[in-house]
Amino acid sequence: MRVIGLMSGTSYDAIDAAAADLSLDGDGLVLKPLGMVSEAYDEELRDALAAALPPGVTSAAEVCRLDTGIGQAFAAAAVRADRELCGGEAELVASHGQTVFHWADGGEVRGTLQLGQPAWIAEATGLPVVADFRPRDIAAGGQGAPLVSLVDLLWLRGRPGTPVALNLGGIANVTAPDGTAFDTGPACALIDAAARGFSGGALAHDVDGALAARGTVHEPLLRRLLDEPYYALPAPKTTGKELFHLGYLRDALAGFTTLRAEDVIATLTMLTARTVADAVGALNATEVIASGGGTRNPVLMAMLGQRLPGTAVRTSDELGLPWNAKEAYAFAVLGFLTAHGLPGTHPASTGARHARVLGSITPGREGLRLPPPGARPPKRLVVA
Repeated sequence: MRVIGLMSGTSYDAIDAAAADLSLDGDGLVLKPLGMVSEAYDEELRDALAAALPPGVTSAAEVCRLDTGIGQAFAAAAVRADRELCGGEAELVASHGQTVFHWADGGEVRGTLQLGQPAWIAEATGLPVVADFRPRDIAAGGQGAPLVSLVDLLWLRGRPGTPVALNLGGIANVTAPDGTAFDTGPACALIDAAARGFSGGALAHDVDGALAARGTVHEPLLRRLLDEPYYALPAPKTTGKELFHLGYLRDALAGFTTLRAEDVIATLTMLTARTVADAVGALNATEVIASGGGTRNPVLMAMLGQRLPGTAVRTSDELGLPWNAKEAYAFAVLGFLTAHGLPGTHPASTGARHARVLGSITPGREGLRLPPPGARPPKRLVVA
């Protein structure tokens, strides 16, 4: 089955569309990558999205407009991916949508909201669309995140030692072979917020870690940031920009009025490296396979390597999944599993009571025609 996976993460800079040929083969799920295209949000939509995210205040009318605008943007990315990557022969679209709020309260997740109305995608492509992956896991008592953990477990199964998958997006998350998975805290969220804030919006992020490279880690600020209670919560746990946003950073900087922008960003980069390394170390990792935009920051990757002596740190490209497309491929896998009636979660990863088939399905132009149900859940993922 040719599946297009659509993903826009907490950095909300672009919509990634990855296409894959997926098939069940015994106890394995075979993934043949077909490539990825990326579509940036237009400036007006991105600005509206940024204004609606915490700590901003929005309205039901604006949420409705965003749901439509994001849905149409996702639809355009899916049409392009079908044309350029699948030759017009895609059979299913799996859309994560754009997370605008993840309702975590005292270690428990009570709800989540992803925008990007799937009806626009189904209408534009003519294909069935699996969307709204997270709510079912939350309804079953889970965190609704990190949902890529099941794909990581299948993908890393059989590797020697204790491999740990790491995603460095806006938020960082890890997955260990025993199923333990959780958000470690910010990856690029606070770094990006600082870059935008100090540059007056001219910079969206710290390009190539250049600002951090010119700065010095400020230990008192780092200690204040590390006092964040989230880091002490037990797994499974999840977080997002509901907590780690520009207002959070401004509060943390109270009293540090003389710090240079470069020193703040160097300190935030170390915060990410420190919290990720602490989490990885607690999992007794023998290797770390990293993906996400944070892998393009050489200062962050160097700091992480220094804090994990003796642990190999490599990118997912070495195992066949590009660093910038891995999450989109992961949602293609989750959509494929849903279409075949197979669960898309591992209870140890999200804390749910049971593994559940995820998402809701919007029929395509020909109505709803699903493949025969899978006989049993796959035990491993093979990247062809």
